[in-house]
Amino acid sequence: DGQLFNTFCGAQELLRQTPVQADSRDELRELLAARQSGGIIFTTVQKFSLVGDEEAHPVLSARSNVVVISDEAHRSQYGFKAKLDTKTGQYIYGYAKHLRDAIPNASFIGFTGTPIALEDKDTRAVFGDYVSIYDIQDAVDDGATVPIYYESRLAKLDINKAAIEELNQDVEEVIEDEEDVDQRERTKSKWAALEKLVGAQPRLKEVAEDLVRHFEERTALVEGKGMIVSMSREICVHLYNEIIKLRPQWHDLDPEKGAIKIIMTGSAADRPLLQPHIYNKQTKKRLEKRFKDARDPLKLVIVRDMWLTGFDCPSCHTMYVDKPMRGHNLMQAIARVNRVFKDKPGGLVVDYIGIANELKQALKIYATSQGKGTPTLRAEEALAILLEKLDVVRGMFHGFDYSDYKTRAHQILVLAANHILGLKDGKKRFLDVMAAITRAFTLCSTLDEAATLRKEIAFFAAIKAAIVKFTTVDTKRLEEDKNSALKQILDNAVIAEGVADIFALAGLDKPNIALLSDEFLEDVRRMPQRNLALELLAKLLRDAIKARTHNNVVLQMKFGDRLLATLNRYHARAIEAAQVIEELIQMAKEFQQALQRDEELGLNPDEVAFYDALANNESAVRMLGDEILKKIAVEITEKLRNSTSVDWQVRESVRAKLRNLVRRTLRKWKYPPDRQEDAVELVLKQAEVLCAGWA
Repeated sequence: DGQLFNTFCGAQELLRQTPVQADSRDELRELLAARQSGGIIFTTVQKFSLVGDEEAHPVLSARSNVVVISDEAHRSQYGFKAKLDTKTGQYIYGYAKHLRDAIPNASFIGFTGTPIALEDKDTRAVFGDYVSIYDIQDAVDDGATVPIYYESRLAKLDINKAAIEELNQDVEEVIEDEEDVDQRERTKSKWAALEKLVGAQPRLKEVAEDLVRHFEERTALVEGKGMIVSMSREICVHLYNEIIKLRPQWHDLDPEKGAIKIIMTGSAADRPLLQPHIYNKQTKKRLEKRFKDARDPLKLVIVRDMWLTGFDCPSCHTMYVDKPMRGHNLMQAIARVNRVFKDKPGGLVVDYIGIANELKQALKIYATSQGKGTPTLRAEEALAILLEKLDVVRGMFHGFDYSDYKTRAHQILVLAANHILGLKDGKKRFLDVMAAITRAFTLCSTLDEAATLRKEIAFFAAIKAAIVKFTTVDTKRLEEDKNSALKQILDNAVIAEGVADIFALAGLDKPNIALLSDEFLEDVRRMPQRNLALELLAKLLRDAIKARTHNNVVLQMKFGDRLLATLNRYHARAIEAAQVIEELIQMAKEFQQALQRDEELGLNPDEVAFYDALANNESAVRMLGDEILKKIAVEITEKLRNSTSVDWQVRESVRAKLRNLVRRTLRKWKYPPDRQEDAVELVLKQAEVLCAGWA
């Protein structure tokens, strides 16, 4: 209840009272008995247990305006029937009856993601019919969670496989807070037999080898963390030891360091084997913070029971299950990987013990409870999407032979990019389908069938990376790529280097963005890959305009708008690539001349910007000439710099004052009246751009 208590404490203004938390049975009884009105009390159902020789729980509050809200309402809420304790001869009831005896007139509301409808445990029988249903499908549709995919790795394991499968069919999960003691003891004997097989050293070595390889493949494609669920604390430690044999650099005794930790309960009385992994409450809190921090190097945790319910780590994308789990406990556990994080396409549950049948049964119970959507999807479904999208990309390369991509990726990368850019809407279609391929591949890349496709996907990804890096793509896509959890699927250094310097692959010297020389422009003109040449030149020119004119409104509009108009005509197929290249080369030369002219004017950059704003009027240039316009620009720069305040753009009174100041200066120098108002507005617009630097 600690997590919920902290959440509600943060909303005291809304609640108009301070929530309290009962830390013991006695404190709970005092809090309830003393409250005559109001009150928000957090506790666990176990604190409604009997004290001493009590045969029934005393009434703590007879108020009728008490509402009990049970989170995880599928657990510990069914103990109404009496059970005979054969040792004492007394009848024993569960916590649920004690709770209702303590507050007999209360109303009850239950929250659960996994309602139960069994003979002896029925959530609706206890809490009444559904008030509201928000199911898996709703959550995925709303973007509140991501889908969970299931991947079985049983085929990768040989040791004790048949015996484990046989025992696993019959064993029930050991639940620490199971109220039926006899049931718990019967379960433990079967559990112990299975635990012995699962924890055998040769098998754990096999699991560790496969798990490490699998996790490294996963994190090579998508940023995030993993959680391993083991049967016992001893198995947690033995598995940890096997993993760090393979990756010693992951181990560190310091809780603040290391890439892998075990999170479990324990005490000073535990065996020496367990002691290095037993932490106090404060250290556990610190490890929780580390694991939840996506940037922290702590990437893997091994757990038995802790962190499997009520624990949120959005960047956790993979759960390795090596422990029998069923029903609501299984559903609760796998939900650890369905939290939204950046563009994480889904969570992955990796099965080492055989939980497929349990997942089917959980789905059956879930569907019976009117829930829509599937708790888990098979990784093979992501593979089917991957194959479908790959077919689309292969179709886009119709007429272009890239069959030697495994050996000559470097040599054909430029030609392949040129081919895509030559298709109608080729760039957008290719980038869209590659985004889908990347998402699907991250979910199924560890399947053997997907592994064979890695090099081809890496080749396509290299083309995508080249297009994104060296041509113009929309800002939204760039931002999404920058903040993406998905990593570039580059398979080898040859392709990676090719993406890093496509100019060299195209036979060009890497250009200086500040000076697009005549020699470089001539080399671009002679490039046989016309579509790529056009895109490269357009990107370079756009970047040059942006870099060199960001403080000059007129120059930026003049060349920026001209570039946009030319590219729009090309995309509308109104002109051919060759003609566009000629226009862009001419534009690049004129741009260089404009920059050279700035130096010849003998003005500083701010004065040049105002000069351009004034010279935008042809009649002013004819009547006044360069020298007068330069003097006006110098005077306006000085006056505006001295007159602008930090917030002048939003204060209309100050804007009006500045407008009059510019108007008087223009009249003084006899600026042509027919375009005077346009010049005033353009000068003020220019001042807005420059004022950040002045401040």
